[in-house]
Amino acid sequence: MSNYKSPLELRCEYRHRCPYLDGMSTKWCLDEYKRSYERDSEHWRIREQQQEELWKLYKLVQQFESENEMLKAKLKMLHQKQFKKNIKVSGTQCASQRHSQDVTSGESIPRKKRGPPLGHPGWFRKIPTHIDIHKNVPPPQKCPHCDSTDVSPTNEKRTHIQEDIVLTPHTVVTEFIHEMAYCNCCKKMVMLMDENELPNAHIGPVTKATAVFLRYGMQIPYRKVQKLLKLLFDMRFVPASAMAFDRATAKNGLALYEDLKEKIRAASVIHADETYWREDGENKYLWYAGNQDIAFFHIDKHRSAEVATSILGDSFDGLLITDRYAAYNAVNAKDRQTCLAHIITTTKEIKEELLLRKKEEQPHTVLAFCDALSALMKKTCSIAQEIKSSPPAQTNIEIIEKNLFTQLDTICRDTLSVKKAENLRSAIMDKQKQYYQLFTFLKFPAAPPTNNHAEQTLRSPVIFRKISFGTRSPHGSYCFSVNLSLMNTAIRQGKNPINFFYALLCLNPADAHALLYKKISHG
Repeated sequence: MSNYKSPLELRCEYRHRCPYLDGMSTKWCLDEYKRSYERDSEHWRIREQQQEELWKLYKLVQQFESENEMLKAKLKMLHQKQFKKNIKVSGTQCASQRHSQDVTSGESIPRKKRGPPLGHPGWFRKIPTHIDIHKNVPPPQKCPHCDSTDVSPTNEKRTHIQEDIVLTPHTVVTEFIHEMAYCNCCKKMVMLMDENELPNAHIGPVTKATAVFLRYGMQIPYRKVQKLLKLLFDMRFVPASAMAFDRATAKNGLALYEDLKEKIRAASVIHADETYWREDGENKYLWYAGNQDIAFFHIDKHRSAEVATSILGDSFDGLLITDRYAAYNAVNAKDRQTCLAHIITTTKEIKEELLLRKKEEQPHTVLAFCDALSALMKKTCSIAQEIKSSPPAQTNIEIIEKNLFTQLDTICRDTLSVKKAENLRSAIMDKQKQYYQLFTFLKFPAAPPTNNHAEQTLRSPVIFRKISFGTRSPHGSYCFSVNLSLMNTAIRQGKNPINFFYALLCLNPADAHALLYKKISHG
């Protein structure tokens, strides 16, 4: 039977109603079998496609969870940054975690040692050169501690010198009586102006100079300047007059301001930085360039390379110390030093953000990179202090530089998984830009490895911005730039800023220029 073959012409009379198939058609059963195979294949194809899509969605969920953890950590860091105490980080602990542990465990946090921070000079009050009033204080009749009346006077004396001010509201009213002369050439009456007289001004130059200094030196708004002078000296004027005072000094100091820009471009060492500014509610930028002797400020709506070149030129021949902002590349400085403190701050921010994630989400290689890079930058700053105090030989400088680059190459050798850390690593290792700008200070013993000078200089305008919310017009921004530049330059040249503003109002620009730059140094 197994070898039996039916003839081709055989037609089964039960093919439409087979008794073995419960009366179903054999053709229909065969067609259904073929269709079921096709459907099964289609189902498997759909299943594989859905499995692939499900896997993609799973990877996407993992990515979103990682980004969510990163954003939560960043948000938490921003909130804690405003309130946490400045506690040094030990090991892999961030400051906020250290603080919370100290509070919960009840451990006492060591208090700050008295005196100035490390590397800052101490300050001591000078002994007065004269004493105006001598007062004898009798011995006590009873003890101030226990109220006992059993006290006996002795011959021992103890002196105590105290300085104070005397507030005497007083204004000096001067009447200038001019003797006239007739000019036969001009065909009119003419007169001379006194050296302390401002033409057509009812308020004198001392008041105006003091008001301008209070505005720019003490960050006091116009209305409070008016109230302060009224309270202390009974000098009365409206707040708009205070605004007119600094407009006058800015107008008279225009030539000095432009000359100051030329001195900035000719200096041997310049620090440069920029910060946000507000002008009538719009975002602007306050640019700074200067050193220990001169200061130049400029408010601009752009933060571009064009602004940097408009201040420093397109071929700066000295040492330029900045942060890692790329706009300063257009200046084409002969030598460039990247601020190492910015790198330390960036690594600290990256580390604190990563430590706020879940433990399983913390990439240990990135944490190790941040620790190593921060330690190297701090070590480099310490080397700079040592070189400044006792400059070594040129051969030793080259050895130090080679060792620093070797350590840097080792730390930045591997690619990092965190984008912010990888951006920092790749920027540092860019040998066309930042790589050779990290240790330039080794060639200049007097130059620092950080841009702290510019940061500290911009701190005062930032406080001014927070108090007064910036300026209200382009002309106000320009006057702010001129007066702030001239005031800071006068202070760095060893001049009293009030006396300088007084001279700016009373003297001609040439005399004011000679008075300002009595200390000749731009390096």
